Amino acid sequence: MNNTIFDFIGGNAGEWKVTDHITVKGKPIEEVSHINIVPSTLEKSKEGIWAYKGIISNTRYVERNELTKLQAIQPEIGRKEATCASFIAMDKSDEWWAMTQDERREIFEKKSHHIGLSMKYLPTIARKLYHSRDISEEFDFLAWFEYAPSDTEAYENLLKELRNSTEWNYVTREIDIRLTKIKN
Repeated sequence: MNNTIFDFIGGNAGEWKVTDHITVKGKPIEEVSHINIVPSTLEKSKEGIWAYKGIISNTRYVERNELTKLQAIQPEIGRKEATCASFIAMDKSDEWWAMTQDERREIFEKKSHHIGLSMKYLPTIARKLYHSRDISEEFDFLAWFEYAPSDTEAYENLLKELRNSTEWNYVTREIDIRLTKIKN
């Protein structure tokens, strides 16, 4: 099993219980009661009501010093106290994808300050980005955030800042599913 490819499976059972399902922008997806995240392959999953596949790839749009800072403070997914999560599936516009890497970097960090503003919320909020566009999935990106219940306000502030950035003008579809971890 490849540990860089994962399926986010929405259905009637799973490790995470859905508490809210928000279509922020664009076409909605079918609502589910649970999400499970499992290591996968590039083969299409036949589990659940829906399954979205993402790959952990290289960190993009960062410079070496930013990556070093991120790696020093970014917490791991799966912390015991992080019983709240958010699964965000999103697409960006054709205009975004027509830009060169340096043009996207200009918007991502120089105009939107994505890395800088995100670092304000580390290590409180753990996040992992999965790339899906390059494997012809329905969404371009899948983002997974985990945080403690006491850090819900910080998470909401992070989202508000990101959604108010120049970069978010290029988001054409966004689904935000909030979850709580099921106790074992």
